[in-house]
Amino acid sequence: MSYAAVLASLLMSISCAASAAEVPASFDAKNCKADYPKASLMNEEQGTVSMMFLVSADGSVLESKLEKTSGFKNLDKAALKALSACKFKPGSKDGKPEQSWTKVDYAWKLD
Repeated sequence: MSYAAVLASLLMSISCAASAAEVPASFDAKNCKADYPKASLMNEEQGTVSMMFLVSADGSVLESKLEKTSGFKNLDKAALKALSACKFKPGSKDGKPEQSWTKVDYAWKLD
């Protein structure tokens, strides 16, 4: 069965910074996408997953956790797995790369 094109969009949320000298970690949403789980496509599941990532000073993900579910385990799991493998731009404090937590909202949408 043919499905409409799948659009997964990322919405970066700005983490709370203690001062203007702190910058949260971020990543290029165009180069870091998750594949829509086949079962979720067949069931026409959609939703937004909110996640937190602990990003090291070199941009790799050290830890990830689910903050708010999309309502579908397959979508949550796929987003966490794919984004955990992405390279982030590390956060910084006073201009120096530093380990930090950042929030990412990943929207799964059928187009």
